[in-house]
Amino acid sequence: MWQFPWQYKESIAFVVGIIIIGILLQLTVGKFNFYLLSSPVNLIVGLGIIVLICLSSIKRKSLFFQWFSGVPFSVTLIGGLLILGIIMGLLPQVVRLDPHDNSFYSILGIRQITSFWPFVLIYFVTLLSLGCLIVRRLIPFRLSDYAFYFNHIGLWILLFAAGLGSADIKRFVMHVQEGEAEWRVYSDNQDIIELPIAIQLNDFYMEEYPPKLAIINRHTGDMQPVEKVEYFDIDTKRPVGKIANWDIELKQYIHEAIRNSDSTYNEVHMPGSSPAAKVKATNRETGEESEGWVCGGNVAQLYMTLNLDTTYCVVMTQPEPKRFLSYIDVFTEDGDEYKGVELEVNKPLKVGNWVIYQYGYDNMAGKMSTYSSMELVYDPWIYPAYAGIILLALGSICLLWKGNKKKDTTNDI
Repeated sequence: MWQFPWQYKESIAFVVGIIIIGILLQLTVGKFNFYLLSSPVNLIVGLGIIVLICLSSIKRKSLFFQWFSGVPFSVTLIGGLLILGIIMGLLPQVVRLDPHDNSFYSILGIRQITSFWPFVLIYFVTLLSLGCLIVRRLIPFRLSDYAFYFNHIGLWILLFAAGLGSADIKRFVMHVQEGEAEWRVYSDNQDIIELPIAIQLNDFYMEEYPPKLAIINRHTGDMQPVEKVEYFDIDTKRPVGKIANWDIELKQYIHEAIRNSDSTYNEVHMPGSSPAAKVKATNRETGEESEGWVCGGNVAQLYMTLNLDTTYCVVMTQPEPKRFLSYIDVFTEDGDEYKGVELEVNKPLKVGNWVIYQYGYDNMAGKMSTYSSMELVYDPWIYPAYAGIILLALGSICLLWKGNKKKDTTNDI
């Protein structure tokens, strides 16, 4: 071992050594703060990596350079990143650690893998190794290696932009009242920050799923049966069901209802409406029947329950959101305007280096929410990342094309 040429044994030992050094750094100096790499520091570090790679190319024929940019070391680095990626997937990751959390995982730092020193060190070594491999294949340059160049240069750019560029990413949540415009957000320290982008909320709209019916103990509030709670899904096409010892029959359902009297409801399409159902409940053991309206209520009107006996009653759950969106106008300092935008979950709006996402609303008010919450993400490195992905895709297509070409040539022979 440790006799050139180095192979997998030396590579594994080298990566294990990096991980051990990283763990020692994690336990002594704490997690790695990526925000120290904010612009222009990340540009300087990136330039330093490129200069180091170029200088190392002078010794590209040395055995150490051949190993550092070779297959055994590359495979071992990928294996290390894979193991850390599996840990990231298995353990819940948090943005901020609880200062009172003294669990083993939190102290070790694997609850925040991207700030975990072993991950950071392996990431930087991977950048260097991949860069050396690219230089090794670029000198001498061969046009026939275009697929390799696309693939590996694209991967290097993507890793560079995703890693060093992450320090420049900024995230804010903006709460905008209906009919008003807002451009201010709060920092982590609750300081007011004025952004170069303003959002005007014209309207907030929500669609809801039909609610469910349940039976609860009127004295304790426990849903029945206690050992395994059962619900009746409101569906006009399937009006019959059961909960515990009661047969439930749906007589009438109004998704947008307003109370007409002490015990009746009418269909009225207005912001304060709430789902209401007329149901009949029959006890299978005693034959006792109860019939009446049930309503979950909201901030505009009271709920209504159907008493079954002195102990139990039928209640309606709050409807879950099916779809919610904000009708907004966006203005920037540069004078750009985006009018009549429908901002919806998983359908963000791209404005320059900003991406605006539908984030939330007033959960208590539901569809009557008077404001909408939007997440604004600033990522100036998104375009280099896209460029890396495009080069990777082109490289993959070229590799497939070259492979098929060789196959066809073999068949001809």
